[in-house]
Amino acid sequence: MKRKYYILSFTLAILLAQYSNAQSIRKNFLEMTDYEKTELVNAFYLLRNGPDLFNDLATFHGDFFNFDNTATPDALDLHFNLPGEPEREIFLGWHRRQMFEMEQAVQNINPEISLVYWDSSVDQSTTGPLWDADLLGPFNADWSLNRNLGGNGPMPVPADIADLMAETDFFLFSNELERDAVHRGAHVWTGGAMPTPLSPRDPVFYFHHSHVDKIWHDWEEIHQSSAFLATSMLRYDGTYVYDGQTLPLVDPNDITDTRVLGVFYAENGLAQLDNYIVSNTYNAEEVFYYQFNIEAGNNFLAPAGTSSRFESVNEINLTPGFEAAPGASFEAIIDTQNGAASKSQQIRVSKPYPFSEDLFKPVVWNEGDDMINDKPVIITAHPNPFTEKITINLSTRTDCVIEVFNMMGMKIREEAFQNTDNLVIKNLYGLSAGFYVIRVTDGKGDLLVVKRVIKL
Repeated sequence: MKRKYYILSFTLAILLAQYSNAQSIRKNFLEMTDYEKTELVNAFYLLRNGPDLFNDLATFHGDFFNFDNTATPDALDLHFNLPGEPEREIFLGWHRRQMFEMEQAVQNINPEISLVYWDSSVDQSTTGPLWDADLLGPFNADWSLNRNLGGNGPMPVPADIADLMAETDFFLFSNELERDAVHRGAHVWTGGAMPTPLSPRDPVFYFHHSHVDKIWHDWEEIHQSSAFLATSMLRYDGTYVYDGQTLPLVDPNDITDTRVLGVFYAENGLAQLDNYIVSNTYNAEEVFYYQFNIEAGNNFLAPAGTSSRFESVNEINLTPGFEAAPGASFEAIIDTQNGAASKSQQIRVSKPYPFSEDLFKPVVWNEGDDMINDKPVIITAHPNPFTEKITINLSTRTDCVIEVFNMMGMKIREEAFQNTDNLVIKNLYGLSAGFYVIRVTDGKGDLLVVKRVIKL
């Protein structure tokens, strides 16, 4: 059992929101602690026992690699549908969901570990730490993978990734990424199972495709235009059964943002967590573990009734926009067992939501209660559920700003009001059905009150 030094532990709060996620900070494999290496390797070996997820994913990947094994002529397959058949294209979406399935299996064994990524444009050593005895080296003999490191190529270079980032069309980006060295290079360079349709049998496949997924994530952060013509995916079509469980139906268009799956990518010693709502959909406690700096803010929400934890070996920063609500269990922890040096400010708080001066005190707050310092509260928000508009009545007149957030924690509407206790938000008919968050702040951006509403 690891011993940990708990720096900050408190109970705060916001509102309950529905959001299908788990939790994950994926980092470059070079940033793993010894603890993470041991636990991830052990988890991979354990997954070969029993139903054997590695072989199940590999067999499925092989069956539908680049051809249609079904009786339906227009059924989907996984690879090389672009540029000729964009209606069949699911390469990036399918592999993102595949990485998520493997990561969930790993986290069922140890919730503190995540998949990691191998940047093959930089790390191309046949004798480097990726292949060491404490990481992926032993799998070659133990699982009869027959790798031939460096036997084929070419591998990508950083300029190849930069060129991909400059492409503005999603299908052109996806096609170039899949067919050229950024994706293909690590497969052929590794050898053994990796250049074959059964490549998911090699654990390095998941390191490599986590990097492919990160490249897509980085591209989407720039261009915000990923869109598939297909609306369902093989294996994740609501019919496939693995280990007695039917896997869910997944539309690739619903997972173009990694935060929908609770996945964040750390880089260069920093994991930035933003625009996310903790839900505990898959895990009783959502654990974000990273060796270096975890920085959370910009609409990172921990609603009431949820449980989450940040754990770093070195540093945690809670910045403006980090929000935790009365009734939420949240902990920020420095893991001293894994080599953290003693520092006076390992965890820093920069005016987090809802108020910093009472951050270290337990807070109990129910919707409708007065907030600290007798700030205004919502008396009514009607109709709720709503269709076209919402009328909000406050307990006192005030100058304020109304912000409306969707289930992904992203702001979709903002309106300012002056000296009023009656706030009307109109023209909401175009919103999708589901849960939304209304946040009322004063002119300085300080929180006054929050409310959850439902759109029909």
